[in-house]
Amino acid sequence: MNYFAHGVRFTDRPYFLAGTAVPDWLSVVDRKVRLTTRRVTPFADQSKTVQAELAAGVLQHLADDQWFHGTPAFYETSGLLARMFREHLGADEGYRPGFLGHVVTEMILDGVLIEYDPRRLDAYYEAISRLDAEQIENAVNRMARHTTGQLSALIPRFLREEFLRDYLDSERLLFRLNQLLRRIRLRQLPDDAVQLLRKGRTIVASSARELLPEECFKSN
Repeated sequence: MNYFAHGVRFTDRPYFLAGTAVPDWLSVVDRKVRLTTRRVTPFADQSKTVQAELAAGVLQHLADDQWFHGTPAFYETSGLLARMFREHLGADEGYRPGFLGHVVTEMILDGVLIEYDPRRLDAYYEAISRLDAEQIENAVNRMARHTTGQLSALIPRFLREEFLRDYLDSERLLFRLNQLLRRIRLRQLPDDAVQLLRKGRTIVASSARELLPEECFKSN
């Protein structure tokens, strides 16, 4: 699951929603900072404080991923996309088709959810706009083994760029995917890979109800 699939159910709880995004934000800015169930659980005390809501959101993210990556639909869909990339790109070792199948499934699935009801993306970003980035960074540092000073700067950028809107368009999705590949030092995909993203969109859309809990398709 990606940002929107994790958070769309919780737009009425901004700091819980933020918690669902925190593990992915950390993978962007500071990969050595990891949040585990064991370390986060004591902070999720249902007190409705920023700390408790953020911790509960992180736990939701971890539970979501464990469930999602274990579903037959994810195994089949990501595997099919991986084969498509492998056949198109050939044996070039600069690409990782398995990783591409995984991440593209998640990114396209966000686009499918957004297209289902675009107003919910507005609500998602409106919730993000209410966050105090420094409070989030401080709360994360209390829960993590290693601390970071980079998270608070990312959150305003995440809001400003609104890159999830690009997931609705295959050309823009390819641009965002190549940004990700550049960040993790993998080879950039060629322009003609956009045809794979178009095919992938059809495949993922046809399996969306099997890939996600039904609650993801309900408006708040």
